[in-house]
Amino acid sequence: MDRITLTGVTAVGYHGVFDFERRDGQPFVVDAVLYTDFTKAAETDDLQYTAHYGEVAELITRHIEGEPLNLIEGLAVRIAEAILENYSVAAVDVTVHKPKAPIEVPFGDVTVSVHRERS
Repeated sequence: MDRITLTGVTAVGYHGVFDFERRDGQPFVVDAVLYTDFTKAAETDDLQYTAHYGEVAELITRHIEGEPLNLIEGLAVRIAEAILENYSVAAVDVTVHKPKAPIEVPFGDVTVSVHRERS
């Protein structure tokens, strides 16, 4: 299966279980891998036969900036399901990074990842 990989889509969101996370917001970073078949796109050189990664980045940004959720697990699932719903891909991997998570010890990043396939 061919892949489109989009990394580092960043926006401010208001996701989290704490009041200050919902009030102040923080950056979230999303990576997505879209599994598809490039055969028709390569033969025709036509964008309609692949996933428009610029549009996918905008969709991801809308979800980051959209309705606040307590858990980034829910954000990852919503993004994955929206990509499958709106683009002709067989499967998608989505990783949500929360680099400024309210953790009391030094850390580099927190991520959750989901894999979803078209049924």
